[in-house]
Amino acid sequence: MATTVRPLAESDAARWRELFAAYGVFYETEFSDEVLDTVWALLIAPGSGIDGLVAEREGAVVGIAHYRSHPDTFSGGRDWYLDDLFVDPAARGAGSGRALIEHIAALSTGTGGCLRWITAETNHTAQALYDKVATRTSWVTYEVRR
Repeated sequence: MATTVRPLAESDAARWRELFAAYGVFYETEFSDEVLDTVWALLIAPGSGIDGLVAEREGAVVGIAHYRSHPDTFSGGRDWYLDDLFVDPAARGAGSGRALIEHIAALSTGTGGCLRWITAETNHTAQALYDKVATRTSWVTYEVRR
């Protein structure tokens, strides 16, 4: 059975919430109801700057991806950024993560930039897929939290 990728829809709210909460747990973060409500509102609001996709197998939502695009100062085109990618552990290994990445990569084609993302250094399972579909870079990530 093939994976189908489509835009996030209002009817996906409950399943999205389950998957995104599980994504947070994976990264040792417990999202408050306020955060979940805010992120959901951004994802379904046209023009918010962030979009969402779901991966379906046999009619069930098994994965989610959040992405955004912005002007690229190196090319003058558009860069694309994969913010979040999560596939239900019970559905992993069937191509849903790859399908979500390839869908966003197809959206970015011809826009003059590239698709980028980060993952935890210890997320070896995801890196096994990422090493097949993208080029690992030598960039180092920094953050300031206040």
